[in-house]
Amino acid sequence: MTENIHWRNRELRRHVAVIDGEEKPTIVLKNGIYLNTYTKQWLQANIWIFNDRIVYVGDELPENSSSIEVIDCDGLYLVPGYIEPHAHPFQLYNPELLAMHGAKFGTTTFINDNLMWNFLLDRKKAFTLLDNFNQLPVSMYWWARFDSQTALQHGDDYFSTNKVLSWLEHPSVIQGGELTAWPRLLNGDDRLLYWIQESNRLGKPVEGHLPGASEKTLTKMKLLGVAAEHEAMTGKEVIKRLQLGYQTGLRYSSIRPDLPVILEEMLAEGFETFDHVTLTTDGATPAFYENGIINSCIDIAIEKGVPLTEAYRMATHNAADHYGLLDELGCIAPGRIANINILEAKDNPHPISVLAKGEWILKDSQDRNIPPKIDWGKYEINPIDFDWDLSLGDMQFSVPIGLNMVNDVIIQPYAIKTDVTLDVIPDDTDDAFLMMIDRQGKWRVNTAIKGFTNRLGALASSYSTTGDLIFIGKSKQDMLLAWKRLKELGGGIVLVHEGKILFEMPLKLGGSMFDGSMAELMEQERHLKKLLQEFGYPFGDPVYSVLFLSATHLPYIRITQQGIMDVKKREVLFPATMR
Repeated sequence: MTENIHWRNRELRRHVAVIDGEEKPTIVLKNGIYLNTYTKQWLQANIWIFNDRIVYVGDELPENSSSIEVIDCDGLYLVPGYIEPHAHPFQLYNPELLAMHGAKFGTTTFINDNLMWNFLLDRKKAFTLLDNFNQLPVSMYWWARFDSQTALQHGDDYFSTNKVLSWLEHPSVIQGGELTAWPRLLNGDDRLLYWIQESNRLGKPVEGHLPGASEKTLTKMKLLGVAAEHEAMTGKEVIKRLQLGYQTGLRYSSIRPDLPVILEEMLAEGFETFDHVTLTTDGATPAFYENGIINSCIDIAIEKGVPLTEAYRMATHNAADHYGLLDELGCIAPGRIANINILEAKDNPHPISVLAKGEWILKDSQDRNIPPKIDWGKYEINPIDFDWDLSLGDMQFSVPIGLNMVNDVIIQPYAIKTDVTLDVIPDDTDDAFLMMIDRQGKWRVNTAIKGFTNRLGALASSYSTTGDLIFIGKSKQDMLLAWKRLKELGGGIVLVHEGKILFEMPLKLGGSMFDGSMAELMEQERHLKKLLQEFGYPFGDPVYSVLFLSATHLPYIRITQQGIMDVKKREVLFPATMR
C-alpha cells in the first residue's frame, strides 16, 4: 500500500470495531445496486463507510443509526470511482484544477505525468508537493519520466540515474514512463534499460509510447520490460498489443479522439475480452473536458455496444489491477478507499453523487464547491520574474530550413523562400517568424514556420514542453509588444496584431499553468482557438501545436533548446545562438 492511503494500526482497529458495533460508520449507502467488479454482477447491498474507507458491503445495517449519515439508494446504481490512468495534468490547467473538475463527473483517481515538476521544482520541493496532493479528496498518483521528450542543453541536470531512481522510489509514484525515448533503448542505451529494470524490480510497470509500432518493435519492447501502451489508433493495433501481453489504453483525447472508431473495429473483429483494456483521455486540452473525463469514455463504450460490466471495469478495476492498487481502488469492497459514484441508471455513467475518500464532491447533482488546498506559493510556483529583455537585435532570421506544419503536431522541414530579413512577412504567404528563447534569456533559436498563420502579428507563449518561450508571428514589432505584455503577466499566452493586444491568458503558476476556475480556463481556450482560426490556423488544436513544437518523440523536425533538430537522425541542423 502506498502512502496515499496508509491506515495506522489504531485506525485499522477502529475499522474492525465498526463491524462489531463498537464504532459507528460515518456514512451508510443503503438499498443500492452496486457493481461487483470481481464477479461482474450487479448486486443489492448496504455499504458502510468509516471516514475514507469502505468497511462493509452486505445485507446488514448498523444496529444504531443515530448520528450516521444514511443515504437511501433505492432505485440507484453504485459503481467504483473512475480512474484516469494516463493524465498529463499541465495542459494549461494545473493538477489540482483538473482533478477536482474531473471528480465532479466521477473521475476520482488520476495517475499523472511528472514531467513539469522536473523543470519547475527541485526534487525536495517536488516530493513535498506530491505529499501535499495526497491531502486532496481525489486520489493522486504519479509517473517517473525517463526522458524529457525533447533535446535539452543539459539533460543530465534533469534525468540522471540518481534523479530518476529517487522518483521511482517515491511511494506516490507507481509507474515508469511514458517511454518516449524508446528509439534510444533499441539503439543500445543501457542506462535507460537499467531504469526500466529498476522500475520493474520495484513492482512499478513501465508504460511505452509506440505509435505505429510494428509487431517486431512491440515484441522487442516487451522483451526489454515495457508492460503497457496507449498509442494504438485502430482496433487491430489494440488487439495486436493485447495479444503480445500489453495492458492497452484506448484513447479519447482532443488531439486523438480515436475511441469510437477503435471500439467499432474491435467489436467488428468479434473481440469480447476487455480485462486488460483501460480508457484514457491522454491529457486533452481544457474545453474537451466540459462534460467530464472518464465518464465520457464510458458513455462512448456503452453506446458502441461494449457490455456494461466491461465498460465500467475498463474505467476502474482494470487500471487498479494493472498498477497493483486493487486492494485500495477500482472496486466496491471492504478495505477499499471510499471512491463511489451513484448513478440514476446502469447505462448512464454520469453520476448524480460522487464520494471521494468518503467526502462528498457532488451530492444530489449539487457541487459541494470544495476550496483549493494547494498553496502554490509555498513551492515557489509563482509568476515568472523575467530579469532580462528582448530586443529587435534578437530577431535575426537567417537559417534556410524552417518548420512546415502537416497537421496539429506533425512537422516537416521546408526550404525557406520567403524573405525573413524583413520586419513584416507579407500576408500572401503562410510563412511566419518562429523563435524559441530560454526563459532565463541565455540563448535563442530563430527560424520560420509554415502553416500556423497567414496574417497574425504575434503569438508569445511561456507554455511549452520545457517552459521556454515561443514566439510566432508576421511582425517583429508585434512580437516585441507581445513579449512586453508576457513579461508584465509573468508568463502566459498573448496575441498581438497591428500593435493591439487581442488576447491574453495569464499562466501565473510557473508560466505554464492557470490559476483560476476550469470554467474560466475553458472559455479562454475557446476564445484563443477561435482567434487563431480567424488568423489562418487550419488545424484543430493550437494548444498542442505550441506545446509540441519542441517534442522530439514526433516526426520530423523540431525547434529545441539545442537548436533546429532532425528527429530521425537525432542531429542538430542549426544550433541555438547564445545571447
